[in-house]
Amino acid sequence: MTISDARVIIFTPGADPTSSHGGADAAESHAGLVEGLARLGWPCVVIRDLGAAIDLIRVSPVQAVLMDARHHPQSAIRAADALRAALAPRQTPILGLGAAIHGAEILGRFDLAMGALIHPAQAAMRLDQLARAAVAEEELALRSETFASRLLAPLKSIPSDEPLQVLTVGEPAPKFLALQHDLRGLGVETTGAFTAYTAFDYLHEKPFDAVVLWSGDTHAEALSIAGGMRRNTRLFHIPTLLSLRPGVQIATADAYHRGLSDVISAHTPTHETAARVVALARRFRRETAIREALDLSRFGGLMESATGLFTRDLFAAHLARLAAAASTRRRPLTVAVLRIADRPDALRARAEGWMDRAVPQIGSMIGRLVRAEDTAARLASDVFALALPAATAAAGRITAERIAAVIACTAFEADEETPPFAVDFDIGVAQLEPGESAAHALERAAHGALSRAAS
Repeated sequence: MTISDARVIIFTPGADPTSSHGGADAAESHAGLVEGLARLGWPCVVIRDLGAAIDLIRVSPVQAVLMDARHHPQSAIRAADALRAALAPRQTPILGLGAAIHGAEILGRFDLAMGALIHPAQAAMRLDQLARAAVAEEELALRSETFASRLLAPLKSIPSDEPLQVLTVGEPAPKFLALQHDLRGLGVETTGAFTAYTAFDYLHEKPFDAVVLWSGDTHAEALSIAGGMRRNTRLFHIPTLLSLRPGVQIATADAYHRGLSDVISAHTPTHETAARVVALARRFRRETAIREALDLSRFGGLMESATGLFTRDLFAAHLARLAAAASTRRRPLTVAVLRIADRPDALRARAEGWMDRAVPQIGSMIGRLVRAEDTAARLASDVFALALPAATAAAGRITAERIAAVIACTAFEADEETPPFAVDFDIGVAQLEPGESAAHALERAAHGALSRAAS
């Protein structure tokens, strides 16, 4: 891997070759994290010089910065501010490793404050979520500009200013009660549940910004709660932390793969645990507000009424804005075209008028099968398009084929005497090339769909 291939910078501010915390020691202390992240698809580079980090940012599409804030917190804050300015207008998350050690006073200076010791699986999970949230935030700003150009009010994400809500689950052990006390000291409202049954009752009754699980004598019940949340689409994204009691061991990688957001060791001070809970809860509330604003854009009065998708003209205007932003931010942009294929069932349904009745349902399904930050449009009676920010052509094709596969499994009604029919798609995908216009990329994707239809 070359330095320019790095998706993540691990920055160690204040490193001093004569210090026990600086120089080569700083790089060596992150060797396991670097190796683990590379295996999980996040190649990274350790940098100690701020100028070198800024130079790399200017020539490379860095997607995140892990700031080592363990030993020099104030230097870390200054470096984070400088890197954030250099990264603009790209929304790039900056995570403060070890920032939670220093309490709540510096939480707001990082996109997420984490513990000093971080497992690669945990880091990769957080990076995946934060990178996607950054793209969603960029899309909200661009979509707001597109709507404003059509004389509609700009879109705004306004997180609730109500106190953070945290659910704690487990027996009332002294340390767990101390954590609840520290959370309340940070202005958090806590709700306690002693059993899994009670916990899920609370989760279905009211929204929470984070869930903290106490391991008890074993961690089996805690992991079952985390697994149950990950199987529920409404609870899937809520940050879930596991606090271990003394003497309890857990396979850390397995815990993160099971869906836990953080694992708190038994020796972690409760004030640091509280800071980590608050950091995750705040971030979750912000991301929720962004996605809700994007979802509400579908009801802004500019969408096609039958499908809820972008109209052709609105899509063209927004795609041009997306292309310009992708170039400025050094992010990929992929467009996909899905054309209802001329299979015998579809031809018959079109001739009999049944397809016209099915298209609104098809369009609505496409709109629900893309990410909140993706733009779906209907270009013609049987042609749909997707604009996928921060996605390569390979990722775009996977998305389009996944949508086509789901819709292909759907039976669309004809009349009482005719069996339901299925719909397949011809797909074309094109990634925006340097200097290429958005219109030309869309044309290439459309040509790919037509070429598949002709083959």
